[in-house]
Amino acid sequence: MNIDPRVYELYDEYCHGSMNRREFLLRAAAIAAGGLAMAQALLPRYALAQIISVTDPRIKAQYVRYPSPGGNSGTMRGYLAQPSGAGPFPAVLVIHENRGLNPYIEDVARRAAAEGFLALAPDGLFPAGGYPGNDDDGRALQSGLDQAKLHTDMLNSARLVKAHKLSSGKLGATGFCWGGGAVNFLAVALGADLQAGVPFYGAAADSADVPKIKAPLLVQLAENDPGINGMWPAFEAALKANRVPHRMHTYPGTRHGFHNNSTPRYSEAAAKLAWERTIAFFRRHLA
Repeated sequence: MNIDPRVYELYDEYCHGSMNRREFLLRAAAIAAGGLAMAQALLPRYALAQIISVTDPRIKAQYVRYPSPGGNSGTMRGYLAQPSGAGPFPAVLVIHENRGLNPYIEDVARRAAAEGFLALAPDGLFPAGGYPGNDDDGRALQSGLDQAKLHTDMLNSARLVKAHKLSSGKLGATGFCWGGGAVNFLAVALGADLQAGVPFYGAAADSADVPKIKAPLLVQLAENDPGINGMWPAFEAALKANRVPHRMHTYPGTRHGFHNNSTPRYSEAAAKLAWERTIAFFRRHLA
């Protein structure tokens, strides 16, 4: 389906919490003939997003609970995916978007495990009852959390997987949308305890905090994403000024969320290349 760019723009507003589903559908219907069908086509279909099955013999996956002092409830739940074998394995934290641990992010954790990494995908919504099974309620729950404590929950999750008995002690982090910004937060907060960060279309950290970053960064950006891309020139200048190793890739013709293969924003070629680069980056820095 050819989707009107204005409907894409509305969807970005909807995804980032500026409107609810009903308003999104109504406004899309008013934009153009077929606007309602375009809007409905953009809503996620998670059954289509599975690349690595939960029964894949290369991995083992389970939900785990762990302490999170200073977080939103003091306890967290996450999805731990490990390669088959005895380990140890380099560890990777996989951070969700602004709606909690949905099936797409669980699949990304399994993809990382299939590549030989011990992957933990925390559910930031666990203190509010966990991912509710749909993105609309997930966004509302996440926006209602104490954001500083939510970041603490991600920090505790990173420390947990780094210290896990199956971990080699080397830690990487990747995340998408809100999770991309959380990767940049962790790069500041963890300093030398993070060995590699790969934020996908995430908010930049404060340039004043860049001197605290010790991990090399691989920054993945969509071409058509002005809200995020506008943050990066100042941040990149600070990275260069502080000699933080980094590389930025902007993928032509893509929109925010291009890696998420559950919606039509997905760009197969760009997502595949970005993921290949992510795995190569982690292998290089977490070996």
